[in-house]
Amino acid sequence: MHTTPISSIEIDGREFLVKRDELVNPFLAGNKYRKLYQLLKNPPKNIKTIISYGGTQSNAMLAIAKMCFDNNWEFKYYSKKLSNFQKNQNEGNYYEALKLGMNHIEIPHSIYKNFISSLNINQNLDTYIIHQGGANTIAKQGLKVLADEITAQNPQTNFLATPSGTGTTALYLAINLPEYIVYTTPVIGDTDYLKTQMLSLEGYIPKNLIILNPDKKYPFAKPNKEFLKIYTKLKEAGIEIDLLYAPLMWKMLFEKTNDKILYIHSGGITGNKSMLKRYEQKNLINIY
Repeated sequence: MHTTPISSIEIDGREFLVKRDELVNPFLAGNKYRKLYQLLKNPPKNIKTIISYGGTQSNAMLAIAKMCFDNNWEFKYYSKKLSNFQKNQNEGNYYEALKLGMNHIEIPHSIYKNFISSLNINQNLDTYIIHQGGANTIAKQGLKVLADEITAQNPQTNFLATPSGTGTTALYLAINLPEYIVYTTPVIGDTDYLKTQMLSLEGYIPKNLIILNPDKKYPFAKPNKEFLKIYTKLKEAGIEIDLLYAPLMWKMLFEKTNDKILYIHSGGITGNKSMLKRYEQKNLINIY
């Protein structure tokens, strides 16, 4: 893969830089490509099946489905029970992952947590588990490549930003780029949850990693007028962001920082079609 470019945009008179990782591949882009880099470049020879789990809006789910399709691996993906609306959508991450051969298995909510905890037990040697959101230490190699790209591109700023689900991307960028301040914000769960996830990966959180804590809780993946306004503002400036993770990060950057910041685009824009339909369903937007 060639180094992804950096674009400059202006929002309300303020300059931002954007590392265009969404351009890697429509289905395998952004931080998911970086997290899966080691598996993509040096897959175990005996691997036949990949297992993962999480939500069906997940960008990681689609990225793993694409990786498995390209390598002729079976992909089993576990989630909680879906609504009929989700099942019947004919676009978005879930629809595209199914087209790529994903074997989706629904687990009742009452036993989901215990079932996921049991996945590591009695797995075959030809089976590989990728935890929700790609939160594995295998992400180190790909994020080191990303850090090296940023260093080589010399973006004329010492401030980076990336939204966090598990915090994997923000953590390894901060570790690999100690000369930068890395801003992030918890999109799934709160700050304590985010810190716990990071500590489970490396056992410490570097001092140059700054968590911007939202003033209130925003339910993950729930349509929000404020997020749609941010999405629209950035699209008008020339960058389409994803509607799941990015809007809250940009809200925090607008409200809590004044620096010239390089935003690491985490991809995921393939899921925007289905998310925009949810906005339309709730009469928050007239798309067509």
